[in-house]
Amino acid sequence: MVQVQHRIVEVQQRRRELEPQHEVHVLAPPRLRQLNGNDYHNGVHFQYHAAPRRFPIREYKVMRIRSGVLAVALPLAAALLASACSSSPASPGQAAAVSTTKITAIGAENEYADVISQVGGKYVQASAIMSNPNTDPHTFEASPAVAREITAAKLIVQNGVGYDDWATTIENAAPSDGRKVIDVQQLLGLPDSTPNRHLWYRPTTMPAVANAIAAALGQVDPAHASYYKANATSFITSLTAWDNAIAAFKTAHPGIAVATTEPVADYMLQAVGMDNVTPWTFQADIMNGTDPSPQDVAFQKSLFTQHKVKVFLYNQQVTDSLTESYIKLAEDNGIPVVGVYETMPTPGYTYQSWMLAEVNALNKAVTAKVSTEKL
Repeated sequence: MVQVQHRIVEVQQRRRELEPQHEVHVLAPPRLRQLNGNDYHNGVHFQYHAAPRRFPIREYKVMRIRSGVLAVALPLAAALLASACSSSPASPGQAAAVSTTKITAIGAENEYADVISQVGGKYVQASAIMSNPNTDPHTFEASPAVAREITAAKLIVQNGVGYDDWATTIENAAPSDGRKVIDVQQLLGLPDSTPNRHLWYRPTTMPAVANAIAAALGQVDPAHASYYKANATSFITSLTAWDNAIAAFKTAHPGIAVATTEPVADYMLQAVGMDNVTPWTFQADIMNGTDPSPQDVAFQKSLFTQHKVKVFLYNQQVTDSLTESYIKLAEDNGIPVVGVYETMPTPGYTYQSWMLAEVNALNKAVTAKVSTEKL
């Protein structure tokens, strides 16, 4: 109880430090983005003048998330305090019921939740926080309900690299010795400066994640450790079809030039041997919600008008007027278009079938000039 009270004081103090320092800056010109059919201007920049972030990723949106999580942390800590003061030992019957309950696990993104489910099998109840393929994960703001889910979970898998900092904030606000957290960035040994944080498109990522999930579940539930390990092995084996498709594509179509809007699938493009000729500065600007330079905009346009690329890939979950103009330009010049995703399309996909479908879409674009804008 004393520990929780101290935590409330820490959160309150941190909130007081941040709130008086808010400043609002308007970026000109604001860009109009379209998310799930709703248009809004994203030219407002909310920035705390505190220690700089590890790198500037959608800074105004990340700061909004931080503020939202702090607002969640206070009532959450109060609820934990009330629970600690009023709790009583469980009866023998209640203890027996708890022992047969499935392990609660959370994937910050649904691709990680899917792998948790496959490894955990019948002994684990896995759910995802971000799973809507029609929304932009970068603008996600955690609610009190999300905080309660994370607080109650025995296992959490999150991406890291600044992609889901809201999860870490909630975990720190309600620490638990019994909670296992797998941060994929840390698992892979990647630095905070890693420019492309869409780690699930790396063919080597999910095998490592599956093994880490099996190990963590084995610690939570030692009686079924061998079961989790066997499921992780089966999952890794099931990725063979994707690995084979990558190898076959790379052999058949080496060095094909492509254009993109964001680095969402860049890891996979590298794996299949494609050459992404879109400037990194352009990709980073689109990813971070800022306007690309006129020079980059003109260069990107020339890739289509001068037929310098064979395929155009864009983030299917986030479009704006600039992206739409490039889609039309690609189509007008006979360049097939492929949509890629930040969260796993649902229903009907597993992580394995999703990744394989993305490679198949690239193959159809190159061999038959067929667009696949939506899986």
